Amino acid sequence: MTAQRPYVQVERTLRGLAGQAEGFGRQAIGGLHGDVYHVITLNDDGPGSLRDGCRKSDPLWIVFDISGTINLLSGLRVSSYKTIDGRGQRVELTGKGLLLRECEHVIVCNLVIEAGRGHDVDAIQIKPNSKHIWIDRCSLSDFEDGLIDISRGSTDITISRCYFSNHNKTMLIGARSCDTIDRSIRVTIHHCFFDGTRQRHPRVRFGKVHLYNNYTRNWGIYAVCASVESQILSQSNIYEAGEKKLAFVHLIEQAPDKDIGTCGSVRSEGDLFLNDARSDKTEAIDNQLLFEAQEYNESSSIEPATPDLVEFLQQSTGWQQIELPPPPERTSMDSLDLESTGA
Repeated sequence: MTAQRPYVQVERTLRGLAGQAEGFGRQAIGGLHGDVYHVITLNDDGPGSLRDGCRKSDPLWIVFDISGTINLLSGLRVSSYKTIDGRGQRVELTGKGLLLRECEHVIVCNLVIEAGRGHDVDAIQIKPNSKHIWIDRCSLSDFEDGLIDISRGSTDITISRCYFSNHNKTMLIGARSCDTIDRSIRVTIHHCFFDGTRQRHPRVRFGKVHLYNNYTRNWGIYAVCASVESQILSQSNIYEAGEKKLAFVHLIEQAPDKDIGTCGSVRSEGDLFLNDARSDKTEAIDNQLLFEAQEYNESSSIEPATPDLVEFLQQSTGWQQIELPPPPERTSMDSLDLESTGA
């Protein structure tokens, strides 16, 4: 397989991100067919604020005219068909996080989200019944609960090029063993850097999760946890242990419509285990049926797990100082549709 870096082509025009995610979130078009909304204030609310743009019912491509910190006084709910595009500025969200509830077609790109406080406060919370979501190139750290939580039937989601640091419970996919609706969850996580975060990279119940080309190092408990009925395909990731050596763990839980408890499955293909990283997997677990990711593997940017990939992920994940791409020519925009964007 010829190595290629992800998303090089989508940086050329403002709305080039639309419909171009790799993996299960590949249909997310965000605010492709809406106006451009300019954030002109760092206030929590009011005209020209991020919150004002996110609550509007129409599709919007949200960009920032200023850099700085937005202190969210409450969770920021994002409605359907929105792109929050942080390219061109450095925008930090603190205090609370983003709430993606019963929405679809949302893209969040190039933000810093950190220092969230309060019970059940996540940096990005995706529930319930949200779909076609793409979280790309964000830096997330230091929340009281999770950094990204996906649950209650939310599905078709891609997390890419994100940097996770200074945190305990990093990413939860499927929150409770009683939520059988989460059998529908499908998530792709690729080209992310989990830098010394303690656990949940991710922890999965029920869902189908494809991990590839991620770098996870110096975890505090485990790297990846497969619990009740989950199916995790781990391809060409780097797991570099610190003091704790267990990369994969399997925890038994019981679904309410089953007679006995089960754990999940992890299939590891081409992963690189460093510094004595190991798994608690058994032959029986390995032989459980797992989903196939062939439906989109041909167009994905999977490359071998090598030291070169480690260096790339250390430099290119999370918020980046990059320019906001220009809009395309009007004639090009007029011709954009779902088919041309891969949706």
